[in-house]
Amino acid sequence: MRILGIDPGIGITGYSIIEADENNYKLISSGSVQTDKNKTHQKRLLELYNDIKEICKTFKPDSAGIEQLFFFKNQKTIIPVAQARGVILMALEEAGLEVGEYTPMVVKQSLTGHGRASKDEVRSMVERFIELNKNTKLDDTVDSIAIGICHARNMEIKNRELV
Repeated sequence: MRILGIDPGIGITGYSIIEADENNYKLISSGSVQTDKNKTHQKRLLELYNDIKEICKTFKPDSAGIEQLFFFKNQKTIIPVAQARGVILMALEEAGLEVGEYTPMVVKQSLTGHGRASKDEVRSMVERFIELNKNTKLDDTVDSIAIGICHARNMEIKNRELV
């Protein structure tokens, strides 16, 4: 199963494409969509939407996992991130993808066994599941891989329950 993992943001959206087969995961591609803060908000959202559509067209994922908003310390960023999630979800719907939405706590629980894991603990577990490219430095990209693995694991559980 090919999965698109997404860590949404208006300035930086991390994405990854992983191939999942049972508990085996292979990183096909990863990176980030970065929008220019000097552009209007509308243009940034359109750029994000178009880039996610292109990623779906290029890599043809079977489904997608995306981080869910649950709490924000910075009130100034919650609305732009919510809007970014909205255009991403619209692009995923247009691509006909089943989408799983996961809070950061659920992603951390799925990978590390506890929901309060640090960024370093998440990165360490991602590296146990998938060999990362040396260029994979952005936390947003690593988070998107973690979200993709979490989604793959949840899909595997659902598939076992159907059998």
